Amino acid sequence: MDTLTIGRRIRQLRTARGMTLDDLAAAVGRAPSQMSMIENGRREAKLTQLQAIARALECRLDQLLDAEPLDARATLELSVERAMRGQTFQALGIAPFRVGRSVPDEALTAMLALQAEIERLREERSATPEEARRANVALRRLMRTQDNHFPELERVASGILEAIEHPGGPLTQRGASDIAAHLGFTLHYVPDLPSSTRSIADAKNGRLYLSTKVAKGDPRAAVLQALSSRILGHGEPTSYDEFLRQRVETNYLTGALLMPEAHVVPALREAKERRTISIEDLRDAYSVSYETAAHRFTNLATVHLGIPVHFLKVHESGTITKAYENDDVNFPTDRLGSIEGQMCCRRWTSRVVFDEDDLFNPYYQYTDTGNGTYWCTARVEQSSEGAHSVSVGVRFDDTRWFRGRDTPNRGVSRHAVETCCRRPPASLENAWRGQAWPNVRTPRTLLATLPTGSFPGVDTTELYEFLEAHAPVE
Repeated sequence: MDTLTIGRRIRQLRTARGMTLDDLAAAVGRAPSQMSMIENGRREAKLTQLQAIARALECRLDQLLDAEPLDARATLELSVERAMRGQTFQALGIAPFRVGRSVPDEALTAMLALQAEIERLREERSATPEEARRANVALRRLMRTQDNHFPELERVASGILEAIEHPGGPLTQRGASDIAAHLGFTLHYVPDLPSSTRSIADAKNGRLYLSTKVAKGDPRAAVLQALSSRILGHGEPTSYDEFLRQRVETNYLTGALLMPEAHVVPALREAKERRTISIEDLRDAYSVSYETAAHRFTNLATVHLGIPVHFLKVHESGTITKAYENDDVNFPTDRLGSIEGQMCCRRWTSRVVFDEDDLFNPYYQYTDTGNGTYWCTARVEQSSEGAHSVSVGVRFDDTRWFRGRDTPNRGVSRHAVETCCRRPPASLENAWRGQAWPNVRTPRTLLATLPTGSFPGVDTTELYEFLEAHAPVE
């Protein structure tokens, strides 16, 4: 029995007998404030006190200890009081209050329905790592079926560029500012942007806040990534599926604005005719990062050039953080089919490139696999999370279109077979198994469910405090 139920039964039996709280308190020799706390479930009554209360109410002790409420109204009141003491009400900052008889049943029912819906939404938005991987796998399958090309996003990008009268070719920094102005935003660079955010759009005052540190990267990309969600009309994501899809759409649209399809495709077709396709040339022609150029190439290569491709981003630890393929390359996956989070084969181009001393020139390599031979070009880029390699590759037959096809670098990867690199050779394993104990460096993300809240990883309090501090004074 919980104290709430016992207290409610005492109150109902007392009022049914026409007794006031003072009357009952006097009958059992207690102060009215003490009796009030017992009735409100804030104090647990001892057995001797319950016996005295039962005598004063002229009822049996088991009537006070009956788990069933006396009527439907009592059930409603108990449910609301329990809800007010729960995590949902506390998280909303709603202090518990006394549910009086004057509160209509309909109001109590509505409160319970709202509480149940809030809890449902919280649970729906909270994805476990397994659910996150399932959502990621579904999104990768969608990208593969469309050859990583989204015509509707290309049309949106074309419409925006037309609206600002973009003359064609690479988008300049002024062009990015023109897009912001076209959408009704002014740009503000601040030193105190919350560390959990890349940018903050203040839709109320038409302000876009970016960090003064953005100069270290591409300022155009920072602005466009911030504006893309506004262009696409994104709302707060209600599931991890939607969160992932929005992120992909935002990155895609940013690339399509920086490297317009109408300008890139003719250049790629010409490079294919000359057999000199190069991710480096794309990077340099449009003044974008190597990763942006590689992403954009995968958007356009299959649809416009007829070349299936694969893309990998691998952390220096060997963990795959991004992946895409429609060329039948056999990347390692978990039991759900997710590539991200798996260890990249140490003999694959994306891992070998980390050992190269020459960081100025691109690294090329042919890799023989159980699924055929693939050619890849790779680069290492630095970030706040450490070094990452970014690589783009194609099947052997399509290598003839690319610069770097004459590389002498070759590797053999059997990553589908554990002994390739995920397990040591038998002789080495026999010599050391049971004799070594490494201290594992556990990733933070492994310990957290993904995501929490509408915008995973963002401190909402810090976000709103920032906007309040920077809002223009009227």
